[in-house]
Amino acid sequence: MGTGEVTRYLGTYGSARVAKGGRIAPIPPFLLQTQDNPEGLPASLFDGFVQAAQADAPAWMKSFLDSFYNIDVLGGTLVSDQAYQASWNTAASASAAAAVACIPTWETDFRGDLPKIDVPILVIDGEADRVLPFDKTGQRLPGLIKDMQLVAIEGGPHAIAWTHTDQVNRALLDFLAK
Repeated sequence: MGTGEVTRYLGTYGSARVAKGGRIAPIPPFLLQTQDNPEGLPASLFDGFVQAAQADAPAWMKSFLDSFYNIDVLGGTLVSDQAYQASWNTAASASAAAAVACIPTWETDFRGDLPKIDVPILVIDGEADRVLPFDKTGQRLPGLIKDMQLVAIEGGPHAIAWTHTDQVNRALLDFLAK
């Protein structure tokens, strides 16, 4: 959700105090399917998340974490049981009401903010992101941000900063060095 905050900040306040920006596993431009955004995800999906989280928050959190890490593919290799458990502990200790309340924020439209961004932006995204699908997020950003570099990580889940740390750090360091 931080990538939305960066986008909204730059779109609202400008870049007077910002030299560059980065987004890892971004939510922009706009996830919700509408008449003017047919490539988005249907509202029923988000409604289903809310219903599932309200009905059984711990089960919904586990499902979310499974997708966050692509645990069926990366568990035991790039994600240890202990790392997963640490994430579970954090998720389970969060407010269930707050967890439900954050879901509708995923429907925020950032398309009006993106053209206002006038600093170089690095976007690092996992091509196998199940939380914020690459084809709905990072892949759509080129052309919407004037000066943008996209680094797509093959097999990367939403948690690419954890699972693909070396690739993420290399992309960040290369971007900052320019």
